[in-house]
Amino acid sequence: MKLSFSNSWRYACSGISVVLMVLSIAIIGWKGLNLGLDFTGGVVSEIRIDKQISATEMRPLLQQAYGSDVSLIAADEPGRWVLRYPAAAGDTTPPSLAQILSPLNTSLEVLNTSIVGPQVGAELAEQGALALLVAVICILGYLSFRFEWRLASGALFALVHDVIFVIAFFALTQMEFNLTVLAAVLAILGYSLNDSIIIADRIRELLIAKPQTPVAEVNNAAIVATFSRTMVTSGTTLMTVAALWLMGGEPLQGFSIAMFIGILTGTFSSISVGTSLPEWLGLTSEHYRPKALPETP
Repeated sequence: MKLSFSNSWRYACSGISVVLMVLSIAIIGWKGLNLGLDFTGGVVSEIRIDKQISATEMRPLLQQAYGSDVSLIAADEPGRWVLRYPAAAGDTTPPSLAQILSPLNTSLEVLNTSIVGPQVGAELAEQGALALLVAVICILGYLSFRFEWRLASGALFALVHDVIFVIAFFALTQMEFNLTVLAAVLAILGYSLNDSIIIADRIRELLIAKPQTPVAEVNNAAIVATFSRTMVTSGTTLMTVAALWLMGGEPLQGFSIAMFIGILTGTFSSISVGTSLPEWLGLTSEHYRPKALPETP
């Protein structure tokens, strides 16, 4: 059975992408991000406790004392944990970890404690935003060099669409946005760019090989030619990320969720927006036709 792709489906998917992007921007502005301790500052403590005690037993006690922004990370050694929780506001003195975990009736040893101040958190947020900006600028420069600007604009818009959608999901759910999630956003940029470049490169080849073919048909043919490769790549990557999500535990949950959403939206936007926007901007085979050299020197 031969795979086919119609203009109506592609245009409808592009319209859905634009609507979702507008809604995502509105959600980000309305809800804002629930920044983690990496950006807001807090306390990091390493403790040693009875190895029979699990995270599900400690978490309710810690959340009752410090609120919901508490992270428990198991260290390599059994019974050793890294706790991350907000610093006390004002002059209030919070109860010690031994007092908070006393209902567990176990011995507790605090190995070390460090404080991440708000100034350090603000610096991390600034550096993270700068890293995201530099990555986008570098990608823009590469696309402008590799493709004609109309074709490059589709790939760039698809990248922006994917990043905004992932950030909007974290704003809507108020899941913690920390450095691992930011790393996932940067990884999504690279993954989505790969999909967009594969399709854009095929469009360019077809425009050169079949200059008389309408651009809409060229876009559909490029999607069909790369569809199986895109599905296999996205499917295997989603399986890996899903395994990381299910078995990686709480420390990797935000990273894996962001990657999972980014891969889905990246595949969708590369097929829809990445091909439709250049067509709407007037891309034709003339833009890739070799220019004749002047006869006079």
